[in-house]
Amino acid sequence: CCGEFVWCRHCHNAAKSDNEQDPKKRHVLDRSAVKEVMCALCSSVQPVGSHCSSCGISFGLYSCLQCNFFDDDITKQQFHCDKCGICRVGGRENYFHCDTCNCCYAMLLRSTHRCIENSMHHNCPVCFEYLFDSVKPISVMPCGHTIHQDCLRSLADHRSYVCPMCSKCYMNGDSKQQLWDKMDQEVRETLMPEEYRNYQVNILCNDCGNRNTTLFHVVGLKCSGCGGYNTRRL
Repeated sequence: CCGEFVWCRHCHNAAKSDNEQDPKKRHVLDRSAVKEVMCALCSSVQPVGSHCSSCGISFGLYSCLQCNFFDDDITKQQFHCDKCGICRVGGRENYFHCDTCNCCYAMLLRSTHRCIENSMHHNCPVCFEYLFDSVKPISVMPCGHTIHQDCLRSLADHRSYVCPMCSKCYMNGDSKQQLWDKMDQEVRETLMPEEYRNYQVNILCNDCGNRNTTLFHVVGLKCSGCGGYNTRRL
């Protein structure tokens, strides 16, 4: 698209989008629009193919002519998903395509994930990188929203345990209960001034959706429905 040869689309996008100072010149490579390649061995320019038409060398042990993608490291277990329209890694047998979410998920999520239409066709809510074709590992939260794994760890490191998109707690099972137990302990150990000890407030629970009344406390407002502290004051 620039009249230049680059090693891969990521190299192109880093130079022409991420590091480009002029906003009018920023753009990304459309992999399906690539018409020619240059052989790294003999420098022959030719139409896209799996082998060099001049010297015969293979452009990659894995070749996808739909994505114009070539790779010698087949330990990544690359495969092309027709419904996603791109190549993914991890082995076809380990993934399934969810038609509602419109993306590939690991098999272990097949019967447990919550479907959200086009769940990965948006930017990460923390770093704002587009998730659908990101090369970074992605987590699917219990609410169904998606986020980079590193960004999710960053939230936890800063003691933020809710989805940035819907405010539901992304922890579950024992981890979630341990968090609420810890907050129960902090409430017991933090004595409120006498004028606030019987002060009640109305709250909405972000997790169970209950509206109820609870004792005000500076540590947190506990939901009487599910016992959690992921609440907001009304």
